[in-house]
Amino acid sequence: MAGEVKKVVLAYSGGLDTSIILRWLQDTYGCEVVTFTADLGQGEELEPARAKAEMMGIKQIFIEDLREEFVRDYVFPMFRANALYEGTYLLGTSIARPLIAKRQIEIAREVGADAVAHGATGKGNDQVRFELGYYALNPDIKIIAPWREWNLHSRTDLIEYAEKHQIPVPKDKRGESPFSQDANLLHISSEGKILEDPWTEPDYDLILSRMVTPMAAPDEPTEITIDFAHGDPTAINGEKLSPAKLLTKLNDLGGANGIGAIDIVENRFVGMKSRGVYETPGGTILFQARRAMESITLDRGAAHTKDEMMPRYAEMIYNGFWFSPEREMLQAAIDKASERVTGTVRMKLYKGNVIITGRKSPNSLYDEATVTFEEGGTYNQKDAEGFIKLNALRLRLGARLKK
Repeated sequence: MAGEVKKVVLAYSGGLDTSIILRWLQDTYGCEVVTFTADLGQGEELEPARAKAEMMGIKQIFIEDLREEFVRDYVFPMFRANALYEGTYLLGTSIARPLIAKRQIEIAREVGADAVAHGATGKGNDQVRFELGYYALNPDIKIIAPWREWNLHSRTDLIEYAEKHQIPVPKDKRGESPFSQDANLLHISSEGKILEDPWTEPDYDLILSRMVTPMAAPDEPTEITIDFAHGDPTAINGEKLSPAKLLTKLNDLGGANGIGAIDIVENRFVGMKSRGVYETPGGTILFQARRAMESITLDRGAAHTKDEMMPRYAEMIYNGFWFSPEREMLQAAIDKASERVTGTVRMKLYKGNVIITGRKSPNSLYDEATVTFEEGGTYNQKDAEGFIKLNALRLRLGARLKK
């Protein structure tokens, strides 16, 4: 394999696994490695990644704050679709991968690299998401997936390799980690090890890092409002915020009130089932608020059509087809429907619950004069008789034939 690749851009976290991958790429391919570390709001200090890359002889190091782009151009468009994979998962990990892939390909073009590399394993969804993104943006790029190539198959193998090549191993990495986590501004996922048995109850006190449990949340509710403009949230309690700052604020509010933890078993794209615990406090609030905003601003036909499209859209995101023509096609329809979704939603946050208490909009289709039970409304109840008989016609004809 040596000599096949001249320069590779590695998605680099600075952690043990990607540090081992960095050295393995140098040894196996004899190529120059460029590191790319993205700040997507994972809440970790990223400058140590620069120091570690420099220590390992890397000359070109990219560390970039992509939080605003992540929320504005990926999270918000996805949320316009009210996307839920298999009815539960808000796609927190899935939506981060296309942005990382896009920036890797851009950096590869900037530095003249002929390959990209990632640290996703050969069992999961992320390898698919990264590589579909790479190929969609550069069909001729070379891709290196070390977990599918090397003979390091256990934590012990990795530590032995690190020690052999003088790669620092943090003390907390020498023991068996109870589970693995992946974090960004939208969510934190916890999977593996003690969570692999779907019958074992998660130890939320150990797992949760962005939120408290509903049982530990305050006994008094927190009331907030969220303003929307053309489908996207723009302000909390009347304070206008940038996309990333708004989601950060919702995370704080939701986390403090025990909102957003789910324990699910999902169907991976590669064919197996996996169990995980996901924390999505801000996203859970935003999902409920958007549905409430749409309830008074979207026509019934548009709303129901959106709901029919949602499972297909969510599956595209989950499977890694963000850059596909079909996703872009659905996005255009979803964005068109979102043009009317403007107004304010009021809610209470209380012990894991998002309780909608009010919604208003300049585009509201809710007509009190039509729905009122009081005298003087604009709706003629006698009109319903013909409506019902026309809709019942086929049922009556079928019933007569059965006789």
